[in-house]
Amino acid sequence: MKDFRLYAITGENFHPGRGLAEVMEQAILGGADIIQFRDKHSGKEELLRKAKALRELTRRYDIPFIVNDHVELALEVDADGIHLGQGDLPLAEARRIVGSKIIGISTHAIEEALAAQEQGADYIGAGPVYATRTKLDVVAPVGLDYIREVSRRISIPFVAIGGIKLGNADEVIEAGATRLCAISEIVGSEDPAGACRAFIDRLERKERA
Repeated sequence: MKDFRLYAITGENFHPGRGLAEVMEQAILGGADIIQFRDKHSGKEELLRKAKALRELTRRYDIPFIVNDHVELALEVDADGIHLGQGDLPLAEARRIVGSKIIGISTHAIEEALAAQEQGADYIGAGPVYATRTKLDVVAPVGLDYIREVSRRISIPFVAIGGIKLGNADEVIEAGATRLCAISEIVGSEDPAGACRAFIDRLERKERA
């Protein structure tokens, strides 16, 4: 898969009054280079409408488009990949269905990360690093020690996720993360592009150090 640095996930509850595609385009213009559509509430028709709009947007900017959970929806809109949690479809079954598309797996412990790597995940999410309220079924924070362990022991790409803000991004990067994911700090910002540029600046400062 194409490498990435800043992973943006949709969160429409953080930007009432502003359109989904509008906010995500601003994130892309600021440097987000992979987009995930996550929507736990909309009905089938609404999910399809939103996914099609984001698929068109990400194609226009030539960045990967990932759909959370909804494998059939990902196939219907020809998304680049899917992202699965620990309680979702098993990775082997997902691979059988989606073929060579990207598969990302959420992990909260090194055993889960190692299993995802062994089973053929293309990347993993490592977190939640900090407490987060972006979804209801969130697990307890895993802290920076998990990021350090993943950076030492996992060879596939991983992205740090969960409660990551501009104010704590530097310590996540110092722990070994070279890819960050943010939700509310990006889509909830009055200036999503500016927030993304600030995250990219922190990653680039570490690269130059």
